[in-house]
Amino acid sequence: MQVLATYSIKGGVGKTAAATNLAWLAARDGGPTLIWDLDPQGAATFNYRVRPRVKGGAKGLVREERPLEKAIRGTDYPGLDLLPADFRYRNLDLQLDQAKKSSRRLARLLKQLEGDYEWVILDCPPGISLTSEAILTAADAALVPVVPTTLSTRALDQLTAFLEEEAGIDVEILPFLSMVDRRKKLHRELQQELLEAERRMLRTPIPNASAVERMGLLREPLLATSPRHHAATAYEALWEEIQQRLR
Repeated sequence: MQVLATYSIKGGVGKTAAATNLAWLAARDGGPTLIWDLDPQGAATFNYRVRPRVKGGAKGLVREERPLEKAIRGTDYPGLDLLPADFRYRNLDLQLDQAKKSSRRLARLLKQLEGDYEWVILDCPPGISLTSEAILTAADAALVPVVPTTLSTRALDQLTAFLEEEAGIDVEILPFLSMVDRRKKLHRELQQELLEAERRMLRTPIPNASAVERMGLLREPLLATSPRHHAATAYEALWEEIQQRLR
């Protein structure tokens, strides 16, 4: 079971869009897949038409008051399950802080699912917190969307510095360019600089497209509604590259 986290310190960079579409692709390719929406806003849960509610909320999960599998819901797509968001996840930091070995708590929960899934994709809230430490500890790789802007690239530098200070977190960082607008000179220049300077950067950029924004209206992955759209084919190419890099 491979655990991937779509994660960024900065919000609004395309984490949920990536998680929604990459999970769909993983399931389409035949690997039993779970997407866990850890963001209390619940955008991935909304995209998959699932009620954002987990019995017991963050407290129940952290204290393992019921098996994790009891909270999992099916989606409209074969081989793809979802562990919904819950607005009470906003208190996840507090619950983790009260638990023993808090940074390893999510990894311990996910061990309950070994053998059930080939892929687990974690859609993560932005920021650096105890929750993000637990997420990065549980993940095999972090997929980090980077918009070609100064603040977004700075967030990647902050994440790198944070991980260098945290000896207990051993996660592979796979940044990728997100929401790229080739009409903007700054985007073109920073895209070129990042691809040349950042050896970890995946080569496939995800374009800025209104079709991606419409996922929230249609409540379906872009790959399911518009598989030939240029943003959809970009997600497909990115998924192939991710698998190659992990191999």
